[in-house]
Amino acid sequence: MKFGIDRLLAEPELQEPLKGKRVALVAHPASVTADLTHSLDALIAAGINVTSAFGPQHGLKGDKQDNMVETADETDPHYGIPVFSLYGEVRRPTEHMMSSADVFLFDLQDLGCRIYTFVTTLLYLLEEAAKQGKSVWVLDRPNPAGRPVEGTLLLPGHESFVGAAPMPMRHGLTLGEMGLWFIRHFGLDVDYKVVTMHHWLPEGPGHGWPNSRIWINPSPNAANVNMARAYAGTVMLEGATLSEGRGTTRPLEVLFGAPDIDAKAVLTEMQRMAPDWLAGCALRECFFEPTFHKHQGELCNALMIHAEGAHYDHDAFRPWRLQALAFKAIRSLYPDYPIWRGTDFKYEYTDNVLAIDVINGGPGLREWVEDSAANPADLGEMAARDEAQWREEIAELLLY
Repeated sequence: MKFGIDRLLAEPELQEPLKGKRVALVAHPASVTADLTHSLDALIAAGINVTSAFGPQHGLKGDKQDNMVETADETDPHYGIPVFSLYGEVRRPTEHMMSSADVFLFDLQDLGCRIYTFVTTLLYLLEEAAKQGKSVWVLDRPNPAGRPVEGTLLLPGHESFVGAAPMPMRHGLTLGEMGLWFIRHFGLDVDYKVVTMHHWLPEGPGHGWPNSRIWINPSPNAANVNMARAYAGTVMLEGATLSEGRGTTRPLEVLFGAPDIDAKAVLTEMQRMAPDWLAGCALRECFFEPTFHKHQGELCNALMIHAEGAHYDHDAFRPWRLQALAFKAIRSLYPDYPIWRGTDFKYEYTDNVLAIDVINGGPGLREWVEDSAANPADLGEMAARDEAQWREEIAELLLY
């Protein structure tokens, strides 16, 4: 199979509209061809007139480890072109940045999750391109989480850089398809093209991520496909006092880690509350001591998620529900435990709102956790309605 970048390089007729045009590339470390050549190098070697490059959160080089660490603009030392940061002084490309090219090639590997900021970066680029008469091409790449849809829809008024629009946490689209939805949803008048993949089988071997391609971190803590599958749940830990495993070699692959919580007891409580929500993966007790970030230097008890190998059932695994259930079980066992980070933690530069509510696009999940009378069926019904609505909404946009 071929990713969008590989098709663009291999098929001269796809390159034809770029002749005589100034071209910009939006990329990160996972923006590579099948032979692992970075897209910037490959495009320039192919004779395409690349006049600027753009890096999203974590930078073009992917060197910024933590969230909310900004990247400065720079000049590429090899090609002498400007490299603009879309996670530095600005999140939205400025008129000056947009003036650097005529066609913008968007070649970012996504994780299939609303909160992963490359989704919002695409929206901002489309909006600015519409204003200034620029063209946007998405060089499409797989959604490594595949087609499953999960989570409640973001509520109006809760938009942020980690929540661009009313979509569920696990959206089931490629970024090429997401661009089509953005254009329709926001009524954008923009010259848009998707260079589609050849022979991507979202429900075939690999369940979204093709077995023929190796995994390269699209961001520093996205280390493997297991993380990509679990991320739509484990990312919620960024709004909690519980560790998501940052400061270890397996971040965002645990349901929680904390020095003062009994992981086995939490697992038992989860099995009592909603055993079917644990399907599709294996959960294993583990211990870790973060070298940085939450609970630095403290021994944490944790539950590791294994959505991989013989333990993985693609159709049964529901990471958003799994993570929600872990929160609910902790609240049941530890009624006074301070699970949530406070409003003093300005998550993705928001003010006076809890990070967990920013992450979930509203307060519904947190309120369900805190309501002792609420049960898993209540949250499940709420999510199922939104999931069905989203599936219907995107059905005609699917390219594969």
